[in-house]
Amino acid sequence: MKKNLLIIVLTGILFSAFVQGQELGLFSGSIDIGDPKLAGNAEFDQAENTYTISGSGVNMWFDSDELHYVWKKMSGDLSIASNIEWMTERVDPHRKACLIIRQSLEPDAAYADVAVHGDGLTSIQYRETDGAVTREVQANSTSPKRVRIEKEGEYVSMSIAQDDGKLKSSGGSFKLPFKEPFYVGLGVCSHNAEALETAKFSDVAIEKIPKRPDSLKQLESTLEIISVSSFDRKVVHHTQSHIEAPNWSPDGKTLIFNSKGLLYRIPVQGGNPELIPTDFAERINNDHGISPDGTKLVISDQTETGKSLIYSMPIEGGVPKKITPVGPSYWHGWSPDGNTLAYCAERNGNYDIYAIPLQGGEEIRLTTAEGLDDGPDYSPDGQYIYFNSERTGTMQIWRMKTDGSDQEQLTTDEYNDWFAHPSPDGKWIVYVTFGTDVPAGSHPPNKDVILRLMNLETKEVQVMAKLFGGQGTINVPSWSPDSSKVAFVSYQLK
Repeated sequence: MKKNLLIIVLTGILFSAFVQGQELGLFSGSIDIGDPKLAGNAEFDQAENTYTISGSGVNMWFDSDELHYVWKKMSGDLSIASNIEWMTERVDPHRKACLIIRQSLEPDAAYADVAVHGDGLTSIQYRETDGAVTREVQANSTSPKRVRIEKEGEYVSMSIAQDDGKLKSSGGSFKLPFKEPFYVGLGVCSHNAEALETAKFSDVAIEKIPKRPDSLKQLESTLEIISVSSFDRKVVHHTQSHIEAPNWSPDGKTLIFNSKGLLYRIPVQGGNPELIPTDFAERINNDHGISPDGTKLVISDQTETGKSLIYSMPIEGGVPKKITPVGPSYWHGWSPDGNTLAYCAERNGNYDIYAIPLQGGEEIRLTTAEGLDDGPDYSPDGQYIYFNSERTGTMQIWRMKTDGSDQEQLTTDEYNDWFAHPSPDGKWIVYVTFGTDVPAGSHPPNKDVILRLMNLETKEVQVMAKLFGGQGTINVPSWSPDSSKVAFVSYQLK
């Protein structure tokens, strides 16, 4: 009799779980994560195919979260998409309705989400490891009709649809490996301990992403800005064209980048890129820059001889004036007084750092080490030139006096460090790091790379972002004039 009773009880439990599963549609359960003051809840309307979720919670940020979460366990590459509509009057503009991938249900778990805020701000947020600080990549559009988060391999990205309902990549992917299985679902956080906010998620779709070779994918580019204080990122421009190497204008208003041999400018806030007229120069590479006074451009172009030569021209565009008659010569740095250029050049089979007056004339060789020296950029006080060199066997960051004397090594790790750019206030250098899988003398495209930041006083190095990039990401000076942000390009294969 007791055995039969046990079977009946167990059957009842299974039936209850089945009914709950049906009530939650695609998902297995719902839970308050963290310890929100007000209990959340979730309802599934099968007829309307909608999930109505109410959640409280102080925040989903820093090193822990409070929210109500509807979830299921999954593995592999996948996406989850939904329309999102707020059902309550706005209490806090930072309230969040989210599509979430979490490593666990613990409040400090590693996670990535697409968050639609109460004020329309849309961003992809992430905590790289359990207990780490949350960071975000803000989209360059707000109040979307539909959003999607995608996990493909070790990268996470976001797509957004406006009124036409067509999902398009917003750019700004990042590397975040999840251990399988992980949790996938929907969440709401009120950003106010005293409030319970409600959002409706409709037309929710979870799809597996099939494996495809990279040869069948298309490259997409994202022009971004990253904050030095928080390492939060913001998308300026996303495109299916290949773009490279942003410069930041001295007035702080404009970014200049190259694409398909030409130069373009775009407002820092985003918008439509504008072609800069460069007359005959139609093979401009990613070694270009803006003069300290903001009146001139310098370009490295291969149109005339098939080898890269350096030219100057007005900032608004015009006819380039040749500076280096011998190539290949690749510009990288402009002295703070505007009178001298530093560049990488191949002469007699060896690549070294050279300097030349802006008006042209005799070039001065500054380095003589065997192998590749590249990426020279002046310190804002005009005392040093920073550069990268493979003379020790791996590519490392060095600096020297502007006459080539007192060459000293600044980085000493096992990785390959390229293109050090000092901040206008002289406190930092930012540079891009390739892994040990890349030869020391190479900076190829489409690689896992790291943007890193060095404090020049303490020599402390911090990871700003892990991204898919490399060649074109940060080849040239790209600091904001106030030293608070850096512009760069990330890439995706979609």
